[in-house]
Amino acid sequence: MRRASHQMLPIAIGLMISLAGGLALQGCGAYSFSGSLPRHLRTVAIPLFEDRTSEFGVREDLTDALVRQFTQDNILAVEKDERLADCVLEGTILRIEDRAGQFDAQERVREIRVFVTCQVRFEDRIKRRVLWEGTVSQWGAYDPDTEGPSGRTLALREAVQKLAEDIVNKIISTW
Repeated sequence: MRRASHQMLPIAIGLMISLAGGLALQGCGAYSFSGSLPRHLRTVAIPLFEDRTSEFGVREDLTDALVRQFTQDNILAVEKDERLADCVLEGTILRIEDRAGQFDAQERVREIRVFVTCQVRFEDRIKRRVLWEGTVSQWGAYDPDTEGPSGRTLALREAVQKLAEDIVNKIISTW
């Protein structure tokens, strides 16, 4: 009798490990680090943002970055015709500011940060309600001594890309 119980021990242990592993994986499958949008939303229109600044091309760059971000993250299909979209993401670029970021020992500016600030609105067109609205700001940095005007252009692109990522993350995290 003792011999039979010893033979069953490895099987029982294996069964318990399998069961525990299965339960652990099931729990992971139900959890997500990001939210998900309401199921009835499948498409988004992203019209060209309004621009209250004098910077040329930033509104096109931001709109393109948002389209890329939605496409890359496979969150919603981008619909070019706003009338056909389930939801709309629209916004206004409020300001673009250059601010000193870092100084050296002689108090010379070593880094300039280019801030882009937008007012954004994400609306469910099917249920006719605003899902998220807010002001978002991001920045990119450059060294004015070594990078000059081309550095500012790259910093502005960096700020726009970070802004697109931030906007999409804020939309998703509300759900």
